[in-house]
Order: sequence, then C-alpha cells, then structure tokens
Amino acid sequence: MADTKKTATLTLDGTSYELPVYSPTEGPDVLDIRKLYSEAGVFTYDPGFTSTAACDSSITYIDGGAGVLLHRGYTIGELAEKSHYLEVCYLLLYGELPTAAQMEDFESRVTNHTMIHEQMHKFFSGFRRDAHPMAIMVAVVGAMSAFYHDSIDISDPWQREVATIRLIAKMPTIAAAAYKYTIGQPMVYPRNDLDYASNFLRMCFSVPAEEYEVNPILARAMDRIFTLHADHEQNASTSTVRLASSSGANPFACIAAGIACLWGPAHGGANQACLEMLREIGTVDRIPEYIARAKDKNDPFRLMGFGHRVYKNIDPRATVLKQSADEVLELLGVDNNPTLQVAKELEKAALADPYFAEKKLFPNVDFYSGIILEAMGFPTSMFTPIFALSRTIGWISQWKEMIEDPALKIGRPRQLYTGEHQRAYTNVEDRK
Repeated sequence: MADTKKTATLTLDGTSYELPVYSPTEGPDVLDIRKLYSEAGVFTYDPGFTSTAACDSSITYIDGGAGVLLHRGYTIGELAEKSHYLEVCYLLLYGELPTAAQMEDFESRVTNHTMIHEQMHKFFSGFRRDAHPMAIMVAVVGAMSAFYHDSIDISDPWQREVATIRLIAKMPTIAAAAYKYTIGQPMVYPRNDLDYASNFLRMCFSVPAEEYEVNPILARAMDRIFTLHADHEQNASTSTVRLASSSGANPFACIAAGIACLWGPAHGGANQACLEMLREIGTVDRIPEYIARAKDKNDPFRLMGFGHRVYKNIDPRATVLKQSADEVLELLGVDNNPTLQVAKELEKAALADPYFAEKKLFPNVDFYSGIILEAMGFPTSMFTPIFALSRTIGWISQWKEMIEDPALKIGRPRQLYTGEHQRAYTNVEDRK
C-alpha cells in the first residue's frame, strides 16, 4: 500500500470525517473510505466501480488520456517491439525482466507442461460440434481442478507456482483443441521444439495428412497479439478473477470465471464486432457511405475498432500491431478477401479524415488484431478464445498478487437498496 501523507475532510450532517489520501506511483490520488461506514454509517455509490480502486497493484498502469500502458514500468510498445510473449509473462509474474538463465528455465518449464491430461480429450467429445469455443474453454479450464489435484491448495506457494505454469502452458493447447473440435478435425498435440506462438499456430492449422511449416512472420504477429493483450489493469474479467479468488477458490475455477466474463461482447468481443462491421460494409465502394453514417449523430452506426473507452488518444498497442498487420497482409495478400480490402481502405480513409483526428477516433488494437486473425484464417468465433489465451497471464499475475497480499479480504460490494420496506406476509387464500 502506498504511503499516505494527506487527508481529505468529508462533512456529513454537520459532522466532519478525515479520510486518508494515498498517492500512487502514477495516476490520481485515492481516498481511503474503508472506515467510512463504521464511522459515518454511509456507503459510497459507484455503479461499475469506475471511480473506485478495489485494490492496490504493482503490475500494470494505464493513462488513457496520454495513451500510456506500462507493465512493471516498461512501455507496451517497447516490450512488444523488443521482447516476446513468454518474456512478458515472466515480467508480469515476477516483477523483473529475466536473465538469460531465468528465461531459459521459465521457457523450459512452460514447454514441458503444454500437453493436457489425456482423459481431458474425452471432455471435448461431450460437446456439440457447433458449440462456441469459449463455452468449451470455460468448461475445460474449470475442470482442470478435477485433474490436477496437486496444484489447487492456494496456501502453498509451490502449488500456486505449479498451477501458474500449467495454465500458461496448457491454455494454447485447450484453445486449439476447442477450435479443432468445432471444425471436425483431429486435435494436434503440442511440440516441444517450437516456440509458444508457433506451437499454437501449428496446433490450429496442421493436419495429419501433410507437413505444416509455421511462417515466422505469422508466428511473430501471433506473439505480438498475445503480448499486447497480456494484461490491461483492473478490467471486468480481471476484477472477476480477483473477486472469485478472494473467496479462496482454486486457480482453475478463478481463471474459468475470467474467461466467462471475457466472453461478453462488451469486453472480449470487440475485434469480432470489428470484423462483422467490415463484412457489413462489404465492398470498398461503400466506405464513404459508412464514414458519413459514422459522423451522423442521429445514425446508430458506429465504426467498430476505432477509438477506445480507456484510451482518449492513440491506443499504444495499435501502433505496434499495425506493423504486424501490414506484414501479414503483404505476405498473404488481400486480393481474394473483400473483408481485408475493406479494412485497408477504411483505415486509409479514416486516418485521412480530419473528423476522426479531431475526435481521436484512431484504429485501436482490436481493429488490427481482427485483420490479422482474419488473414490467418481464424473464424471470428476464435477471436475471443485467443484473447482469453493471451490474457491468462494477466489474470494469473493479478491472482498471484492478490493471494500473496496479507491484507486479502473476501470481496463484498455494497448496494443502494430500492426495494420494498419490510412488510407482513399474507397467506395465499387472503391475497387479492
């Protein structure tokens, strides 16, 4: 917890209350209202918790106005440009960038845990073939606690570490298996000689009938998508993981809860919504029509993938991912894909239009990740599972930080009750 050197005074019905004020490393000061109810008999009211700090954390910092995203003090742009996903995983988990020896050990531990328990494969056959991959992931990840009994005791630091490595390692295998199952192809086992992103691509796109060679440009783009979605501070799914873990639930159940929350279209489905918009536009010649509609306040149409709720400037993740999007489209081409043709021309038109610059409606990370995943051949139903795969490290890091916090308390939000006053019960025969 940050030190407090200031106080704020709240006056209520003529009585004043002193509230400690904490100054964080970065960002606005925070009022400590933990004793407000016991001293003043009142709660605060903050739907969505948009003005409430539910925890203190040293993992990720966002300044949406300035377009800043830091992981342990390092900018996301520098990490995505110079690092790779597993190195960022290490940073988020342990607080520092690894040495060469530490990185080798960490990668080895992850690589050697990528296989899932063989009996878990039977789980998949219980789902309908048209089941959404996210539904499968929620179920399978939650069921990991039924297979890995030796890593569910959250009071044991070693078991917490084992559960952490297992989740990072097995999530690509589970996501790829969910994809393979829904398209009727055999599941592909991971290979220990491939890097994290290459392994995932191979598990998704290889078939037993022929050899599959992972293109390094695609692997690099995939790794960047993982890195850029690794953590994003106290968003809805991360807060869900923290709230679930505050009860002492096992880590697999907590991560499954995070996946379930991420499934919501207002959270994890943004890049899918972007692709659906591009398909609605359909052809390049209709772009001016839709840009005009986006400018019309009376038209409900909005450009998905432009602007961001958090970032009121350029999304720092989008700058890096645009480079990968350009590389992927150059490699795979857009000539035979009308959706990608629309995406490229829409990007040009929006960036050249002063209206979008004034409104700071720049392409965000969802716009470019959607383009890349579409170009690679992923169906939109896989966009959110890939997001969940990427975000697993953020959820685990936040879970680990919370479990190790000596001030841990079970989450218990308050409410503003607007129902009936206490009233007498009437027997059914007397009701009119």
